[in-house]
Amino acid sequence: MKKHLFSPDSLFTDMLRLRAICSFSWRVLRFRPFGCEPLISQMDKCTNEEQLFDLIEENKAIISEEEVGCAFNILWQFQKQKTGLLKSVEYIRNHPQFLTLYHLTTNKMEFMNDDNLVNVLYQIQQFAVESHDPLVEALVTEAWRRLERFDMNVLAKFSTCLADQHLHFSPLMGKIADIVSRNLETIQDLRSLSVLMVSISSLTSQRFQEQLVKKTELLFDTIDSSQVNIARRIVQFLRNIKYSYYPLLERCNKVFLSNVNDLDLDFISKIFSLYHSLQFHNFEFILITKKRLTEMIPLFDQPATFVKLFVVLGPVAGPEEKKQLESTILLMSEELTSQQALAVIGAMEEMESRNLRLIKNYLKVSVKTSEISILVCAISKLPSPHLDEVGISRIEAILPQCDLNDLNSFATSVLRWIHYGHVYPDNTTGKQLKLLQKLDHYGHQRLQKYNNLNSLCEELKSLKGDWFSESLLEETVATLQRLVDEINYTNVAGIAYFISRTNYLNTLLLDKIASVVLQQIEKIHPFAIFAIILPFSTLNYDPPQRDEFFGTCIQHLNSYLSLLDPLRIVFLGFFLATLEYFPEDLLKTIFNIKFLSRLDSQLEILYSTLNRKVQFRLMELNRAVCLECPEYQIPWFHDRFCQQLYNKDIGSLNGAQQQIYKMLAEVLGGTNCVKASVLTPYYHPIDFECILDKRKKPLPYGSHNITSGKLPEMHWESNTQIVGSRLPPGAERIALEFLDLRAFCRNIPHLKGKSAMKKRHLEILGYRVIQIPHLEWNSMALSTKNARMDYLRERIFGDGKS
Repeated sequence: MKKHLFSPDSLFTDMLRLRAICSFSWRVLRFRPFGCEPLISQMDKCTNEEQLFDLIEENKAIISEEEVGCAFNILWQFQKQKTGLLKSVEYIRNHPQFLTLYHLTTNKMEFMNDDNLVNVLYQIQQFAVESHDPLVEALVTEAWRRLERFDMNVLAKFSTCLADQHLHFSPLMGKIADIVSRNLETIQDLRSLSVLMVSISSLTSQRFQEQLVKKTELLFDTIDSSQVNIARRIVQFLRNIKYSYYPLLERCNKVFLSNVNDLDLDFISKIFSLYHSLQFHNFEFILITKKRLTEMIPLFDQPATFVKLFVVLGPVAGPEEKKQLESTILLMSEELTSQQALAVIGAMEEMESRNLRLIKNYLKVSVKTSEISILVCAISKLPSPHLDEVGISRIEAILPQCDLNDLNSFATSVLRWIHYGHVYPDNTTGKQLKLLQKLDHYGHQRLQKYNNLNSLCEELKSLKGDWFSESLLEETVATLQRLVDEINYTNVAGIAYFISRTNYLNTLLLDKIASVVLQQIEKIHPFAIFAIILPFSTLNYDPPQRDEFFGTCIQHLNSYLSLLDPLRIVFLGFFLATLEYFPEDLLKTIFNIKFLSRLDSQLEILYSTLNRKVQFRLMELNRAVCLECPEYQIPWFHDRFCQQLYNKDIGSLNGAQQQIYKMLAEVLGGTNCVKASVLTPYYHPIDFECILDKRKKPLPYGSHNITSGKLPEMHWESNTQIVGSRLPPGAERIALEFLDLRAFCRNIPHLKGKSAMKKRHLEILGYRVIQIPHLEWNSMALSTKNARMDYLRERIFGDGKS
């Protein structure tokens, strides 16, 4: 039987299809006539939000999931072009058609592609929709469901969304970290990787961090030199993991320098903050951005922006710029919020400036530890400071959450108050002493609980001051000894730098540092050598395998000398000189016109105290090289500097020195046989000088035509020693040096590096050096004048040994 072409069933089915087609065609004809421009194209041509919202209202019945994403994207592009962002965002978020988009997103999210889904989530968050909003939660859940299939670009943006919600430690962020770890070898896009690195940094192990750093280095050359945001995120990642990895920092710094004219205040401020946290100092970046920031001073008249400029420019500004900044901020002082005032006060500390009109007391309304610490420190420096009961109670309330830096800051301020209490008596001194006891208690308690060396290192970075040295230093060293096996190439520089600031000689720790360096030198960045050498120089300690240790350090650093800031190179040269180590390449780098010109440029932006310190270290290095390495033929060029430095100091004696001077005059046979406050050739100051003939009889100065207070002429002799005026045959010149506690290590009577170097230099200059330690001079055995006189006779006329 022949089958009919149209059966009843097939006819009914076709009718339904026709009806659906006609219905769809009718809607298209009604809303989108033939030839009508696609909705996305119409959205792209909108010039403001109202035009876009009109389109949404007209087409809300037919908007697709793709068009929803396009609408959100265009809205956000409009916002990024505006100032007064917060007000504009609030207006958009409350618009009826934004609510339309909100509901459309709710209904269509499961049909959105991955990129569209995450983009919508990101843009909704930019419009300040709360993280606990049902739509945000639903979008996050949908994204979590698709997580494994996301490409790296989408995954990176999603991680940013989670970070904006403060979900850095969430299981979802942990899952993202796991995906990155599993796919790290195949990732080729540094932009996406840098975003992910910042987002997951809180969840990375040390091994994973090293893998990420290595991968970043491999991909760095694939990015354009204008990609400042990628470089910024890399630096931010290093800051987040507390890893000052110089090779990457240097490469990122070059990107910033090549684009400095395009960097705005916010960007420069962020980089300064990151560099400060990483203790990364680049002279060229400071110099160039200083010029850029100075040009911005007239551009900002609002407190929020000018405070940011003040904070970043103030510490590196010259005298004129500082006056301009301070006068402008003073005019704004009444408009500053408490946060802005705190930022200004913090910057003024670095500027060595204290304009009292800019300091307000927000102590009673502050709740954050950092805020209270800054305020307490500022108040303690006022002319007649006092801390009332409310202030003391505010400090006591936050002590359990304070780290060592906070405790140290509070203790320093309290000690300052107690000191001022003698000048400005009040009734709070007893309470301040009790507060100091509580600070001691919490400091010891915190140290005893440490079981991770890296965490401890982070808190020890900037600890200093009398309270820490007197109350916590012993406990800190004991904790470091307990964790000594955790010292490795990642933290060895930090530990070394801390030890150098304590003046505490612990051979176990220093030997461990030297051992780690010799075993892991290839993993240690050359710039870290500066901090590693410092404690050995300061404390005058030679580790086992001394020559191998210092030789390895210098060899590792040599190829990087041209990249180091001039300031650091000068300090490095001086530190090595105290150790009797004079690498020729380093010295040739320092003592040439080009280097010294660079140094002069850097000195211009340093605050006065550091400026003078650098100049003094350069002089000391110049002196050491001239005296100990004459074969290098490096000229002495610090006469004028030394004359200005010592002109007002030489010749005046304090009470104790006058007493000693009289005793020496008695011992030597008269005041004409002893000189006080002497300057040697090359300007080493010594306390007292005398001359003995070959029979150890004191010689009066008048008989040798030597005028007190004037420098004797210097003569080069064949044995390369430099001497003053010539002495009779067999006579000897004696230098007597009284050494106070600063000349010795804190815990044992071991001579520190500078004092040991001075003794060497005086001997080269022809002196027999007698160093008298304060512990001996002030001991019970020398408690009478006669005992001290006998002591001096023995040291001067005894066996001739110092």
